[in-house]
Amino acid sequence: MPADPSRHQFIATLIAACTGFEWDEGNRYKNWESHGVRENEAEEVFVSHPIRLSDDEKHSQYEDRYALLGKTKKNRKLFVAFTIRKDKIRVISARDMSEKDRSNYGEQS
Repeated sequence: MPADPSRHQFIATLIAACTGFEWDEGNRYKNWESHGVRENEAEEVFVSHPIRLSDDEKHSQYEDRYALLGKTKKNRKLFVAFTIRKDKIRVISARDMSEKDRSNYGEQS
């Protein structure tokens, strides 16, 4: 997740224009069963600081997808893949950060 300040700002602007979250039932349960991440935790990272935002070009064949690195209120560091549909953030996947993610996130917290 290389740092690109202009893309970070662009994605942050898209998020700021959103009015909430939209959850696909399958992804909601997959995140819990596979990664132990509840929807409220995934949502928390969107308003935490600091966050890292980037494009998820590898998975953007059919729609623009983005990646977020952030932490929950309890300091759990998460990677969240998401898209934006109309004015809603749609979480695709949420999991604990990998070592590479943590390195990209940095010790900003």
